Amino acid sequence: MIKKILLVAFVLALFNGCSITTTKSEFNKTALSWYIKITDSITSKELDKADEYYLSMRSEHTKSKLLKTTIMILAHAHMDAEEYLMANYYFGEYNKRFAIGDRREYAEFMKLKAAFLGIKDTNKDQKLMMDTITNANKFLYTYPFSKYSPLVNTVITRLKMSQILLNENVASLYDRIGKKEAAKKYRAKNMSSPIKASDISKPDTNILTSITN
Repeated sequence: MIKKILLVAFVLALFNGCSITTTKSEFNKTALSWYIKITDSITSKELDKADEYYLSMRSEHTKSKLLKTTIMILAHAHMDAEEYLMANYYFGEYNKRFAIGDRREYAEFMKLKAAFLGIKDTNKDQKLMMDTITNANKFLYTYPFSKYSPLVNTVITRLKMSQILLNENVASLYDRIGKKEAAKKYRAKNMSSPIKASDISKPDTNILTSITN
């Protein structure tokens, strides 16, 4: 048993030694070197690598002018790959570090778009839907004359329609199993909305299908 433990420890030590050597070779690069590695990884569709290189670049070159461009490139790369959570993260990073004026408005809109497109299942993503509606309303309040307002209003409408259909579907389910009070509770959630379930034509595909292309 002791021999086996010593053998495992030796293998782990050897492996860790190799890892340290490899990792060290990825330290202390210029900002331009990191930028090239990131863009090459994106071109090769290796976004996990690109994310790792970004973290190294950010830690080694916190004031580099290349960071602004790199963050936006990564945000759009994740959007193109339909990795909306990561895209949201990078747009948030851009906002915190660099966004002012029109650039902030654009980054806020893209965060909203990423959140909207990240909603895949209205049953599982109810909190994300509610948060997105809240953030969309905040956007309209903050930027009342934004050129993105029509799209943001459409996002709100689509999400509210999805909530109404979800409530009606749940109510219908309770009707089928004889739980009339529970069905009333879910239909009551739709009463305050100017949009009525009967006014919504059920779509052939998800009602949240992309509207921002």
